[in-house]
Amino acid sequence: MIRTSSRGWWDALVAVVAGFVAMAAVAAVGLALAGAGDLPEGAFPRVVAAVVVMAAGGAVEVSGGAGFLAEADASLSVLPLSVSLAGALTTGALFLRPLHNRAVAAPAELLVRAARPALLWLLALLGAALLARREFGLSTGDPTLGEIGELLDAAPTVGFRADLPATLFFGLLWILGLLLIALLVSRRAPLPAGLVRFHAAVRPAAFATTLLLLAYVVLGLVVGVVVAVTQGHGDRTLAVVLLGLPNLVWPALTLGFGGAWRGRVEGPFGLPMPRLLDEALRGSEPSTVDVASLAERDVRAWWLVAVAVVLLLGTGVLAALRSPEHVRPGRHALHLGAALALGTLTVCLLARVQAQFGLSLLGIGGADTGLGGTVEFTPLLLRTVGLALLWGAVAGFLGALLAGPLRRRVPADAPARS
Repeated sequence: MIRTSSRGWWDALVAVVAGFVAMAAVAAVGLALAGAGDLPEGAFPRVVAAVVVMAAGGAVEVSGGAGFLAEADASLSVLPLSVSLAGALTTGALFLRPLHNRAVAAPAELLVRAARPALLWLLALLGAALLARREFGLSTGDPTLGEIGELLDAAPTVGFRADLPATLFFGLLWILGLLLIALLVSRRAPLPAGLVRFHAAVRPAAFATTLLLLAYVVLGLVVGVVVAVTQGHGDRTLAVVLLGLPNLVWPALTLGFGGAWRGRVEGPFGLPMPRLLDEALRGSEPSTVDVASLAERDVRAWWLVAVAVVLLLGTGVLAALRSPEHVRPGRHALHLGAALALGTLTVCLLARVQAQFGLSLLGIGGADTGLGGTVEFTPLLLRTVGLALLWGAVAGFLGALLAGPLRRRVPADAPARS
């Protein structure tokens, strides 16, 4: 028993450490390409820690000012999903690896196996959150202004720190959600005896939906590399790929099947996003973005629909091939519709962006003036999730019909056996 327990803790430690190393590596390279390596006073490692905290579901507060002359107020709510995905894939795969030996496991065993990495994840996240705090001065680029700022104690500064209670709470939800999804997606991980009968209903559709999201990431990666090589500014393009690629490609999936997002970009800054999307959102009033509105600016936006149709149909075929042969097309439609709706809901919650920056000079100004800016990008939830349910049902039904001739070549899915 002691040996088994120590082995379980070792497996959990390896999964958590590897996940954090993967996130830190992706964040460090992405930030370096974005120019964060030039930050003063050794702030780069702490910025990397802040990005890892955000990617793991934590919260980071930003502040700044210039003594009594100016005060900055900033809020940022965005997940660097490329970093999150690196950690999720690494930790999830290593969490499942020791479980691939039987079809059934007691509920208590699964709870213990999930509790170990969850506890270690919170400890690692706490360490990253304590590191993710720093205030440093910014150079004005003018020696005279710099001397005046020092004389008046009004040198411009910017600072950030992790919000520990929020970081630990949302970080716990993050790791528990990841472990649950890993168990739902894996075809070989054991389930409690009472839940084995749900294997055919949940796992094939969950796996196919997850693979659909990863396929969009791979396509976005290919496009990003091509853009970096052919259109210049390769470092900035690769920085976006390494920090926030799913933030762009997963909303593109929802736009492809008819979903819509609403937002605005106001002020002198924005978030890295395609020029077409920035133009559609630029303005003082919120705008609704869907494929039709984007196609008014660039007809190539209709390609989003074509890509979605092909990949959704492939998702339906894959889900049917991994299901037992006795499952009827109508049941496939129900399973994949529910899976795609839940997956889309998750994407909508993770990929939303809200950022605001306000600068007050001698008490005058703020985010509503020319001294600040706002970036918002949020989904129209009911429309987007509703269409995901419909498209998933259609893809599941057609995929079941198309999968019939292929069943002789591809074995049907079944619960994992030792």
